Amino acid sequence: MATIKVRITVIALLTFLPLCSVQAHQKQAADDEFGPVVRAYLGYLRDEQEVVDDRVSRREISSTYYRRNSNRIKALRQTAIRLARESHNDYLPELEAVANSEFRLLFEHPPVVANLKVGEVIANKFRYLGSVRSVEMFYVFARLDPYEQSDLEKSSSKTSASTDPADPKAATRTRRIGP
Repeated sequence: MATIKVRITVIALLTFLPLCSVQAHQKQAADDEFGPVVRAYLGYLRDEQEVVDDRVSRREISSTYYRRNSNRIKALRQTAIRLARESHNDYLPELEAVANSEFRLLFEHPPVVANLKVGEVIANKFRYLGSVRSVEMFYVFARLDPYEQSDLEKSSSKTSASTDPADPKAATRTRRIGP
């Protein structure tokens, strides 16, 4: 009887160990198409998913919280992979994925979802990258780096100054014709 259990255990191990190494190899091969920065970010997302999985297994978080965060991680992963493939660059901006009900976490005055346009800069802090459906809809934004924010603030202050009616250069000159 004991030898049968040992044989079953050995057969099970011999069957499943190659599958585990194949899956690990496939994950590694999938990440190999990217540079070290993108691979590190994808690894970070995997680690975040493990943390969420662990917390739900210990009943530290609700199932609703678990689902939303797991779906957010999937949306961030999809966006990161898309950006890396489109740009052929080993760079990712700081990404934020929020559900419609979470817009106030990012914006003091949230934009209207229906009016969002891909590439649009909002509040001189975020660029809208698009939406990703991962069970629920997530809206993904790239946080602008400080240099981009500074450039936007400078250009918006120049634009507002040139359209200021008190600005003598912006005023139209009238020319008198005749006597």
